[in-house]
Amino acid sequence: MDNRLQTGNSPLGNSWGRGNVVSTAAQRNSVLRNTYWLLALSMLPTVLGAWIGVTTGITARLGGGLGLVLFLGGAFGFMYAIEKTKNSATGVAVLLGFTFFMGLMLSRMLSVVLGMGNGEQIVMTAFAATAGVFGVMAVLSSVIKRDLSGMGKWLFVGALVVFFGAIVNVFVGSTAGMMALSVLLIGVFSLYMLYDLKRIVDGGETNYISATLALYLDIYNVFQGFLAIFGIGGSSD
Repeated sequence: MDNRLQTGNSPLGNSWGRGNVVSTAAQRNSVLRNTYWLLALSMLPTVLGAWIGVTTGITARLGGGLGLVLFLGGAFGFMYAIEKTKNSATGVAVLLGFTFFMGLMLSRMLSVVLGMGNGEQIVMTAFAATAGVFGVMAVLSSVIKRDLSGMGKWLFVGALVVFFGAIVNVFVGSTAGMMALSVLLIGVFSLYMLYDLKRIVDGGETNYISATLALYLDIYNVFQGFLAIFGIGGSSD
């Protein structure tokens, strides 16, 4: 469930892609603008990967343990490659390949939700809720003046709890545990959105590929959390 821990823009690797603090408003706005454009572009391969996964059922055949190993191995591999190529155009291509992979991995959950009677409505509601959270955090990042860098260590602890809890729940299969982890997932990564956006606004992130990766994982995890909560609620109706 939680893959933020593998990114260089998480507290686990806070030095990745930060570079020097951006000194001018024009430079900060340029990083933010490029990040938003690349973030929007990254949704296309995500949707494509999810569609292929749902249509072919390729991820549905994977067992819980095997699926987890594939997911972690693929995520680590892609993010290592992104870190190595983030200062060139190749980094954009690798990032888009990563988002395709993430869409493919998400298709297993999507297939389960879409198999419900109101599955399409659940997916759209989760998407709208995620967009709403992002919009709120984007506004807050532009109006909050205080330094939020101190949030990092607390968010890291929350991310660790979700990460290891999700691994345990893969084998336990507890619905109550899934619900609790999903609520925590949404809370932690909603705050991570604010944290990452504020870093860009304040000039603490100079590489738009790194910034996009961080925000993409925030959005991915929040969407996944909403999808799980609404899916569990829909299955009990």
